[in-house]
Amino acid sequence: MLVRFVAAALIGWTLVEITLYVLVARHNDAPVKVVPCIIRSLPMIAGLAMLVKARAVAEWVADKLDL
Repeated sequence: MLVRFVAAALIGWTLVEITLYVLVARHNDAPVKVVPCIIRSLPMIAGLAMLVKARAVAEWVADKLDL
């Protein structure tokens, strides 16, 4: 459950970050560049990968926490 929450938080954070970037760029009459959008979308890709592999990631974390 925690892994899914972290993945959803990464996706939500990325959507907010990209939206704010576009809004600020439009407010300042500046062009929206592709490279900053790609860099800002990296946490969303990680979040999607975590959602797809949530069970494996949760087992890996549980194994790492077992000392």
